[in-house]
Amino acid sequence: MNKTAPPCPLPHPVACIYRLASTLIGLLQRWLTPLFDLALRLYVGDVFFRAGVLKVSDWAGTLSLFDYVYQVPLLPPHLAAVMGAAGELCLPVLLVLGVAGRFAAAGLFVTNLMAAISFPDISDLGLQDHWLWGSLLLVTVFHGPGRWSLDAWFKKRWGREG
Repeated sequence: MNKTAPPCPLPHPVACIYRLASTLIGLLQRWLTPLFDLALRLYVGDVFFRAGVLKVSDWAGTLSLFDYVYQVPLLPPHLAAVMGAAGELCLPVLLVLGVAGRFAAAGLFVTNLMAAISFPDISDLGLQDHWLWGSLLLVTVFHGPGRWSLDAWFKKRWGREG
């Protein structure tokens, strides 16, 4: 018994190919987009959380860096150090879980921007890292944390727009 594809009900073979491609793209979007969103949140969250852990593991060194090396505009060095460490420890957790995902991504974007601006001797490679992280964070700011997030779960459960 020879199985063949059912005849296409559409009048032209190109229309059949288009329908098949549309179906395939829809399946890829349904599964790969949330996977990409999650991978993005995990990667960027890990980068910033590790930076926060490093800051608090040597608090005296961190304060010294904020006093003498980093040139954070408008904020006293100690306040900038506390805000930087708190942001790098709390916001990545929210980002990874997808709780207030856009807020967390926006906060980390500002943190990333301040880090890139305030370090006077940043290398080209370091600047490229900050560009990458900033770009990835903007994806979440504008697109949201995705279907595999607690924000999406809350929205589905309680029907709230977010």
